Amino acid sequence: MSFETLGVETDDGVMTLTLNRPDRLNAFTRPMLDEMLSVLDMADADDAVRAVIVTGAGRAFCAGVDLDDPDAFTAAQIDPGETDPEKWADPGNRDMGGILALRLFNCLKPVIAAVNGPAVGIGATMQLPMDIRLASEKARFGFVFARRGIVPEAASSWFLPRLVGMSQALEWSYTGRVFGAEEALAGGLVRSVHAPEDLLPAAMQIAREIADHAAPISVALTRQMMWRMAGASHPMEAHRVDSRAIVARSCSEDSAEGVASFLEKRAPAFPNTVSTDMPGFFPWWDEPGWKSE
Repeated sequence: MSFETLGVETDDGVMTLTLNRPDRLNAFTRPMLDEMLSVLDMADADDAVRAVIVTGAGRAFCAGVDLDDPDAFTAAQIDPGETDPEKWADPGNRDMGGILALRLFNCLKPVIAAVNGPAVGIGATMQLPMDIRLASEKARFGFVFARRGIVPEAASSWFLPRLVGMSQALEWSYTGRVFGAEEALAGGLVRSVHAPEDLLPAAMQIAREIADHAAPISVALTRQMMWRMAGASHPMEAHRVDSRAIVARSCSEDSAEGVASFLEKRAPAFPNTVSTDMPGFFPWWDEPGWKSE
């Protein structure tokens, strides 16, 4: 399948999704959103895909929304003083970044960001629901919304403080300043900083560790357990889910293979697949809708 705004390649279990509008510094558009949603659906449905890397073509990761679009931030038009909750709850008011962030949140495959250059606005916030972020020395980040007269989108008021702490999240969001890869590393936004030529190999090394050594269902469950428990009100919620998952996984063919491969000192060949063998209790949550009940 070919795409207008993305490059997509899969090699030995690792899908690389490249934002591909280099002449516009990979600025984000509605077609890019739609294509990213399609690719993430493809990745989740394809048992051959074990991990996803997201990067940018050319010298940028993503320079934010394309400001040449008159509806760059949202196509919704509503009087800011409107008090009718039904009008605010109209699905047409949903921001593009939030739709993408929630789809990433629900992914069953691990997602690694390889930030090769400037990443501002949605270019920064789209990374937050990804699992591991690596940066090139040339990467720059900016939560620039206050400088544009708007506010952070992409559910980043939920994600960013959980990743970097409240004080750091507020400083970056209040000031809207653009900062370099070393500050992103010191603030906990990225895992590591690399020379440009070493960035994708480093991301691929992590993806390969996952693809070659981890059971796909265990990874999918772990991803959802970790992210969803970030908002749990008590550790008992985690204990309930952990217990169900331990029981289900301990009785699986994957568990038998994991033990056998360890004892036989060989690479595992896990037989269970995400598309057919997820445990019966999954999903254990009720997905909230756009409109509050």
